[in-house]
Amino acid sequence: MVLGGAADAIVVGAGLAGLVTASELLEHGKRVVVLEQEPPQSLGGQAFWSFGGLFLVDSPEQRRMGIHDSLDLARQDWFGTAGFDREEDAWPRRWAEAYLEFAAGEKRAWLRSKGIKLFPIVGWAERGSGTAGGHGNSVPRFHITWGTGPGLLQPFIDRVREGVSEGRAVLAHRHRVDELVVEDGAVVGVRGSVLAPDTAPRGVASNRDVVSEFEVRAPAVVVTSGGIGGNHELVRKNWPERLGTPPSRMLSGVPAHVDGRMIPIAQSAGARVINADRMWHYTEGISNWDPVWAEHGIRILPGPSSLWFDAEGNRLPAPLFPGFDTLGTLEHIQSTGHDYTWFVLTQKIIEKEFTLSGSEQNPDLTGKDVRLLLQRVRSGATAPVEAFKEHGADFVVASTLAELFAGMRELADVPFDENAIERTVLEHDRELDNSFSKDAQLAAVTSARRYLGDRLIRVASPHKFLDPKSGPLIAVKLHILTRKTLGGIETDLNGRAQNARGEAVSGLYAAGEVSGFGGGGVHGYRSLEGTFLGGCLFSGRQAARGVLADLGSRTAGCPCITAG
Repeated sequence: MVLGGAADAIVVGAGLAGLVTASELLEHGKRVVVLEQEPPQSLGGQAFWSFGGLFLVDSPEQRRMGIHDSLDLARQDWFGTAGFDREEDAWPRRWAEAYLEFAAGEKRAWLRSKGIKLFPIVGWAERGSGTAGGHGNSVPRFHITWGTGPGLLQPFIDRVREGVSEGRAVLAHRHRVDELVVEDGAVVGVRGSVLAPDTAPRGVASNRDVVSEFEVRAPAVVVTSGGIGGNHELVRKNWPERLGTPPSRMLSGVPAHVDGRMIPIAQSAGARVINADRMWHYTEGISNWDPVWAEHGIRILPGPSSLWFDAEGNRLPAPLFPGFDTLGTLEHIQSTGHDYTWFVLTQKIIEKEFTLSGSEQNPDLTGKDVRLLLQRVRSGATAPVEAFKEHGADFVVASTLAELFAGMRELADVPFDENAIERTVLEHDRELDNSFSKDAQLAAVTSARRYLGDRLIRVASPHKFLDPKSGPLIAVKLHILTRKTLGGIETDLNGRAQNARGEAVSGLYAAGEVSGFGGGGVHGYRSLEGTFLGGCLFSGRQAARGVLADLGSRTAGCPCITAG
């Protein structure tokens, strides 16, 4: 099969970054072919499954919650978190500056112009390592999309479908790109395989049966194919020494098609990949009791009150508290020689502090259901959290510590020190005889509750774990959960892929996770959270602007598909 006609641009990948790129090009009168290896039911890629978190700076939502944010404070937090320290960080640094200005400037108005609204309570993610200039958010910046990931995707899906109906866009599913066509040093198109139709539900692995081949040409090819989180072999290959030994077992936070296959294909066409050792995996993964894909894990978005123990029963050191420092915690866990940890908590904590990441785990926000949303401010955990507590293989519920330890032993891979856990719980409870404490975690909890958003829906009031009124007791076995690729194809601020000599590869652009969400690593070593979807939005828009600048006023014909 040949994809004939004269397209202005080819977009490889129909996730959020690809849909944004295509939408922006269509808005400016260009003709676009979007190629996607997955079936139509998986349109939108990983973003569909997301919680819809967006990083904004000094937003009206923040100001209404009494949060004083600024571009200067956000820059302090971003660069203290990123830790840029390499020659290769030249473009990532510039991307970080540009993204911060976007997040503090037109981002919110741009989203609202597309009909995207935000939940009014701002979350406080990645609270940091304990110093003002170090890792972490100084203030809450995690804005949840009203409608979560699907709500964020919908305007861009609608625009591409409108382009299809206008005859200015082709959305070709089951078209897997195997090669970038290079002529005279420029990328001029793609070749690939047409895969057999597949009715697999969204997220379930689809077949790779080749039924024919295709080729399509255009003066611009934008790669938006995502990262490597679904390919555990590749994750382990790129695992950095600073994070210890790669886990022997990991859960997957993304579907299997997030396999990184377009990265070496882009390299073969001259693109430079940088910071491949930078990655973002979560430490609070739990096995999905109702999985969609293989090794399907869900992340707990925890409040700060659960006591955290390693596999042997040792309390994690300060400031490695729940929700504070993802990679710092990951590094510590891998230094223990074991791939899992334990939360110990109470029913009172799980009701207030456990949120599960993912659109499907938050039907109130995803479905824009205000009545269901009110459950978050009432007593009792949300229905998805209670379902995991009842059905999840990683949960133990008990009325006494002895019963809790008995349940934990059934799940444990190695013996743990029951006396050490009991001692920690008793020490914690004694500290609560006063309204003040020397325990850094309790101090963090008290500080968090000074923020209205945390007090309302995210942080339980301090209480004794062994108080029967706060029970039952709960233990959760936590696994490493693969998620995001922080390095990738190096690009300039207009999404142009760079080669090893620091020059643009003519005709080749990249956006989204495959470009480290911009520049080959806009986050540096760590993320502030809420920055991944926003990185797809911003880098997709910037890549479209780069294509438009390079195309100029050239006009193309219909990018129609013809059988060969």
